[in-house]
Amino acid sequence: MAFQDIRKMRKGWTWEDIRFLILLFLALAALLALNIFLARTLPGGEWLSVRWNGARAFMFEGVEPYSAAVAERAQSLVYGRTASVSEYGYVLNDPFYIVLLYAPLAVFSDFSIARGIWMLFAEAALVGTVLLTLRLLEWQAPRWALICLVAFSLFGYYSLLPLISASPAIFFTFIYISVLLALRSFNDELVGGLLVLLIYQWEVGALFFLFIVILVVANKRWAVLTGFGMTLFVLLAVSFLMKPDWFLPYIRATLSDWYRGAALNLNSMLEFWFPASRLPLGAIFSVVLLVIVFIEMFRAAQEHFRRITWVACLALAATPLLGFPIFPSNYATLLPVFILILLLVSERWNRRQIIAGLIVLVSGFLVPYGLYYASFVFTSYAYKDLLATLPSIAAILALYWMRWFAVRSPRTWFDQVGLRK
Repeated sequence: MAFQDIRKMRKGWTWEDIRFLILLFLALAALLALNIFLARTLPGGEWLSVRWNGARAFMFEGVEPYSAAVAERAQSLVYGRTASVSEYGYVLNDPFYIVLLYAPLAVFSDFSIARGIWMLFAEAALVGTVLLTLRLLEWQAPRWALICLVAFSLFGYYSLLPLISASPAIFFTFIYISVLLALRSFNDELVGGLLVLLIYQWEVGALFFLFIVILVVANKRWAVLTGFGMTLFVLLAVSFLMKPDWFLPYIRATLSDWYRGAALNLNSMLEFWFPASRLPLGAIFSVVLLVIVFIEMFRAAQEHFRRITWVACLALAATPLLGFPIFPSNYATLLPVFILILLLVSERWNRRQIIAGLIVLVSGFLVPYGLYYASFVFTSYAYKDLLATLPSIAAILALYWMRWFAVRSPRTWFDQVGLRK
């Protein structure tokens, strides 16, 4: 009987299936070859260089991954020399269990090959983020919109920038959407396990993490904490078994990174543009924004899931403006925010949704590239600062502009399912 079942399974593979798999394999191989070529040609990859060098230092060189010697390799890639005291140091500040995730890439001694493989997975994560976000929003996007969104996710300025610089924000974005989907489907242990991967990059998703904690406590989803604790215990156990002394160097590297990134936050930018001001404008703005976001969080704690998604997007958009170092390559996290805004705009102008959607898409594509071009043509720092702050500000304004369509009573029955079983 088992032999007959195996024969039936074998008969299930048609020539069309085999041809599709062959074509898929060839397409992936061609894309990988293209990525390796781009990695050899284009400068960048600094964020991957930090992790890749750290993993190789531990695996093959017996050097402390969190040491200045490892950081200097990334600095040479970015600056062509060792960074000065006023420049960002590119110190490895990931927990050791995150460093171990880069071990497969560290096997390759050629950084271009490792970077090309990383780019392939990052491109898949960007496309996956689009598809998961559409699923989360229950939006049956028209074919033209789906094609435009996939193209935007790969070739938009704030997607190409993290692809070139190899920012892990691309994978964080994929995990954020996965957390929301798992939360909605009551896969609480999975939510907890994914949250462990998000607890160390506060400048990317601090408010998102806190919002999930508020949802868990408010709705008594204690299984999330169980999954979080078990996953964290396993990862820490593996980390300490492989490198018992990693924690103190990690803390020192984190504090050093925080100190050297202090000049890259919103308050420093506002001090540069308003030197005569006696008030800490950046701090005041951050506190006001934080209060607003927390009010939205607590109000949405037991609401329908569309409102929860809206607040999660607001949290992602607001985090860079809360005093953390601002890196434009981290704005890959705003891709789900952009898709939500596009959905709300298409609902608002239902009769002219194609025109309205194209306006949003074209604006989101052209404006950043225009500012990037202007930053080279003109010597003013204004354009660089706009590239660093405008995405968050524009996303927050757009979310509040379309707030009513997100927080009103949901249209579909599934949205009415709260967080409680």
